[in-house]
Amino acid sequence: MSTQTISAPAVTVPEPRVTSSDLDFIRRGKPASVIVDSLVLAKRHLMRIPRQPDWLVGVTVMPVMFLLLFRYIFGDTVQATLPAGVDAVNYLVAGIIVQGLVFGSMNTGLGLAMDAKEGLMDRFASLPMTRSAVVLGRILADMAIAIFTTAITILFGLLVGFRPTTDVVDWLAAIGLMLLMAFTLAWLGAIIGLALKTVEAVNSIGFTIIFPFTFLSSTFINPDYLPGWLQGFAKNQPFTLLLDATRGLLTGFPEVGNSAWMVTLYLLLALVVLVPVALWMYERRIKG
Repeated sequence: MSTQTISAPAVTVPEPRVTSSDLDFIRRGKPASVIVDSLVLAKRHLMRIPRQPDWLVGVTVMPVMFLLLFRYIFGDTVQATLPAGVDAVNYLVAGIIVQGLVFGSMNTGLGLAMDAKEGLMDRFASLPMTRSAVVLGRILADMAIAIFTTAITILFGLLVGFRPTTDVVDWLAAIGLMLLMAFTLAWLGAIIGLALKTVEAVNSIGFTIIFPFTFLSSTFINPDYLPGWLQGFAKNQPFTLLLDATRGLLTGFPEVGNSAWMVTLYLLLALVVLVPVALWMYERRIKG
């Protein structure tokens, strides 16, 4: 009599499957991942520019147009409002550089609104990447564009007579202040872009908000020559403080004093508020 041994069939235990949300949870707490993911997305945004050269031309031409307009049409009028020895070209170019950075902040809002419209936000949310990198990547790309357009504006300014009276230390301080300014304003633009539902709304309402601050300031004229009831606002609003600190570093007028340090502190405090608000609004946008 033979004995047969019946072996039980082998049971295959499936390996645990790692989902995108698991990977997202693992990577979310790593600062290095935020930086890497942000740089990847920034590169992606910048790689699209060669396919949209008309857009790049548009954002570059606008500050140059303001520069040429006020240099050759309103230059003498601006000169009449300035103290003796202060050159109108230096005054105007420094103001238009800062104005260009403010206008450039709306590119972040427009870009995020476009990403939401095209469904890219939902696609990014499903990928194993840090959530904050979606906003930060857009901001880094827009800062790169802002640096390019600012360099073009300075170049045209030199061609039309801009002669900064500053040393290397003040140049470095001015550049650092402008970079911090662009970074902070980009987070503000991100909040506007995430708060509004359409690209058209961001474009119209966003510029409606920032236009009064740029023109009711010391951008193009000495605020002392504004109507009395506007002078208090024009001299003390945040944009004028940014303008005067940057202009003082580049041209020596007005005297910088402690204003550069004060503006730097204000920008850092603004970042403490704007960054978490923008990230919260992004989370709300992708979940809603």
